Amino acid sequence: MDLEDCYRLLGLRSGASFADIKASYRRLAQQYHPDINPDDTKAKEKFIAVTEAYKLLLQEISQEETAPPSHHLPVVEHQPTQVTRSETATREKSKEKPKPPSFSEIEQRLKWATYQQLQQFLKERRFSQAISLAEALAQRLPEDVEVRQWQAISYQLWGRALIAEKQPLKARIYLKKALKTDPYNKSLWHEVQRDFQTLEHMF
Repeated sequence: MDLEDCYRLLGLRSGASFADIKASYRRLAQQYHPDINPDDTKAKEKFIAVTEAYKLLLQEISQEETAPPSHHLPVVEHQPTQVTRSETATREKSKEKPKPPSFSEIEQRLKWATYQQLQQFLKERRFSQAISLAEALAQRLPEDVEVRQWQAISYQLWGRALIAEKQPLKARIYLKKALKTDPYNKSLWHEVQRDFQTLEHMF
């Protein structure tokens, strides 16, 4: 993906300011976020593409800020021959640009916003939406231990709800998925074993 594609995906012209890039990304990320469109594959793909475009543009902005100066002759300004250190520091500080947030910071914000939505889905017993949201986040952050725990807990709670709905075969599938997703979580393991015992009493 080249920079022109990145700007196009964000609905911007080439060379747009960082403020415009950030505002456009926030608007599109909200529009296509998986928790807003839980069963829409195209929206999920668009969300990933927009986020990748934003990441690349952030890297480009950072590179421009840290790039060495071009080899042009300096412009001579009429200045006093003596400049104090405090004046020099003030001038240098005024030239500094606001540093854009790193991609890891964006991921963390997305993670905790998604967690809040996940909690809401589970509280409202909207288990299918909770699982779709947890799976989408796990694909985005596959190495995140906390996200894996959230995904496993979503499976386990759905399995328990299926037991209450007298759907033992489907419940068993989701309980096994919970253990497979987070196999070293002792607390989860004990909860799932209790659910399996409940299933055994049903037969």
